[in-house]
Amino acid sequence: MKNWSFLTSHAKVLLFLAKDRNSRIRDIAGALNITERTAHSIISDLTHAGYVAKEKSGRRNVYHIHAQQPLHDSNGELAVGELLSLFGDNEPAEA
Repeated sequence: MKNWSFLTSHAKVLLFLAKDRNSRIRDIAGALNITERTAHSIISDLTHAGYVAKEKSGRRNVYHIHAQQPLHDSNGELAVGELLSLFGDNEPAEA
C-alpha cells in the first residue's frame, strides 16, 4: 500500500511549529521526513501567507502562529487555531 496522508506538508509544519515555536529547520525536516530546503520553503510560504511570523532571538528564529488567520481554502469559515486545536494539545499564542 502506498504511503499517504490526509495532511499536507504545510499543515504538518504548522502543527510542528505550534508545538515547538523554537524549532530549527533541521529539527522540523528530520521530524517530518522532508528536506531542510523543503522545510525552509514551507515556512516561507506560511510566513508570506500570514499564518506564521518569524522573530529573531539571537542566532535562532522563534515562530509565532497567527491563530485567528482564516484558512485560505475554508472560505473564511475555519481559522488556523481551530485546525491546530483539532490536532494539537492546545491553541498557539497569538503573535
